[in-house]
Amino acid sequence: MTHQPPRPAHAEDVLADGVDRADRDRLGAREGTVAAFLRDTRRWVEPDIAPAERTLLTGTIAAAVPVLRALGLFDLFEARDPALRALIDAC
Repeated sequence: MTHQPPRPAHAEDVLADGVDRADRDRLGAREGTVAAFLRDTRRWVEPDIAPAERTLLTGTIAAAVPVLRALGLFDLFEARDPALRALIDAC
């Protein structure tokens, strides 16, 4: 008998069609959480960001960190920007 490697995971393996939330460690992870976090952090690290926008994004990023930590994102990936890494670590 030949051993077949497991197939890669696809989005529908994590959330079925029509499902937009999953609970992980009693935290609600919405579909799009990772994508929104990436978009917000990309803007947060831009040098021309206005202080008011950075403050708003800081709260949004901080709110997402516990869910992303529960999903294991930070077990595999680390922010390259030192200030962003410090923000994530502080959450």
